[in-house]
Amino acid sequence: MAFLFFALMSTAWALASPIFSVPDENAHAAKAIAQVRGDVFGHQVPGVKYTVVDLPPEYSYSQTIVCFLSKPEIPAACEFELGDNGGQRWFPTWVSSYNPLYYYAVGWPTLILDGSAGIYAMRMVSGLLCAAFAGLAFQVAMSARRSRWMPLGLAFVFTPMITYLSGSVNPNGIEIAAAAALWISLLRLLQQFEGSDDGSASLLSRRYLWFAVTLSSVVLATARSLGPLWLVLIVLICFFASGWHTVRKLFSTGSSYTGLGIVAVGGVFSITWTLSGGSLSGQAEASDAPLVGASFLQGFATILRSTPDYVVQAIGFFGWVDTPLPERAYWLFIAAFAILILLAFAVAGRRNLLVLAVVISAAILVPPLVQGYSVSQTGIIWQGRYALFLYVGVAILAAWVLSGKDGHHLWNLAPRLTVFAGSSLAVYGCIAFFMVLKRYVVGQAQGVDAMFNTPAWQPPLGWMFLMVAFAITSFAFVMWCTRLAVLSDSGGVGRAEKTTISAVGEVIPAVTTGGNNSRGAKKNGASAIDA
Repeated sequence: MAFLFFALMSTAWALASPIFSVPDENAHAAKAIAQVRGDVFGHQVPGVKYTVVDLPPEYSYSQTIVCFLSKPEIPAACEFELGDNGGQRWFPTWVSSYNPLYYYAVGWPTLILDGSAGIYAMRMVSGLLCAAFAGLAFQVAMSARRSRWMPLGLAFVFTPMITYLSGSVNPNGIEIAAAAALWISLLRLLQQFEGSDDGSASLLSRRYLWFAVTLSSVVLATARSLGPLWLVLIVLICFFASGWHTVRKLFSTGSSYTGLGIVAVGGVFSITWTLSGGSLSGQAEASDAPLVGASFLQGFATILRSTPDYVVQAIGFFGWVDTPLPERAYWLFIAAFAILILLAFAVAGRRNLLVLAVVISAAILVPPLVQGYSVSQTGIIWQGRYALFLYVGVAILAAWVLSGKDGHHLWNLAPRLTVFAGSSLAVYGCIAFFMVLKRYVVGQAQGVDAMFNTPAWQPPLGWMFLMVAFAITSFAFVMWCTRLAVLSDSGGVGRAEKTTISAVGEVIPAVTTGGNNSRGAKKNGASAIDA
């Protein structure tokens, strides 16, 4: 179900966004189109700054395709279509040296379809790949008997900016989705090594959890140039959250080294490709970005001061960072996020307080540290979306704390707040979807009535159909998450369950187990009464 919801949301964004309206999508798409036809590295052309890749006639390109870039008042009714006569048969892409795996995974539809249809197909394939990791994250998260708050924590993986990026030709989307799966999969795996029988360990086999950890780790490490660094960061935070005793048990178990070896191979491949391709070593010119040649402290201070702006970008700043939302809309997202984080801090014991402090500190300090290190070479090129893998980790760890022993007093509150916070996120998502549609259908300067009377541009299937479909999907997702929160008490999801209504109208699951495991039935019955 999580896979289906994410796939529907990302597909809606894939169709609602004009071709190449997502950051760097023209460069990523050109690389994918050329790479599946054998042009993996591109070539240099005198007088052209970036590496050039060749395009087939059906994908000839003209910059007039993106006539609306940085011009919010102009709708997406540009005169040139991809593949039209008069376009250039090459593209100077600044991502030519990026790891090729993502581009092979999404580029193959262009061998079957031409022009805009091929780009839309690549977008949908990318969205389906991201949906697979979103589904994996939900499956692993809900596999433990203690998981009441996990639906709300993972709902932040389904928010507009992430589904928007996932429904585009850009490895940023799959980077975030794989990171989300890694956060929760590694935490659940470590809980199994912990060995406690308190309902926090996953009911999935250890082999399957290793599969989830290994797959998400390799994809994260190879999605983008800094993937290996993000992998190490997530692993270290999860190790800290689980404690040295649990980590030592993982490394002292012989079967762990198969998964560790596969992850190491993926990481080494990514690092080797990046270093040999030079995607992190190019020296920018002063005209390319601010503060080229600046010191570490200048870069660090600039990003740290701008942290609130980058957080807003991560919440929802669409287009090529040229399509913000109304300021009031952001408070719907902030309210839902604040509820989850504040409740986690309110119930957390000493150790979990440190865990929350560490992951939030990482979300704040890692961007300035990374950009400070590279600012002399690259200038200030950081965008809020680059830190989404960390912001998602904050939400997942907060839900993980609330679902554990520290949060047992609030377990009955989870369904109600999942409805409230989830509905807030759904309303925010619908506002974001509508405002982005309006920006491209008639431009930001026009009124809403122009969308009905004189639309200048229409996405495939029409903007009204996409808007209704997205709204229905968003609120259906909230209802589903609420149901999971109701069922996910210490009895566990995936078992046969009945519900009763208490005198105050609260839904109380009465857990029944299949088979003749009387000991498990007694434990589950007692746990349901306690909850």
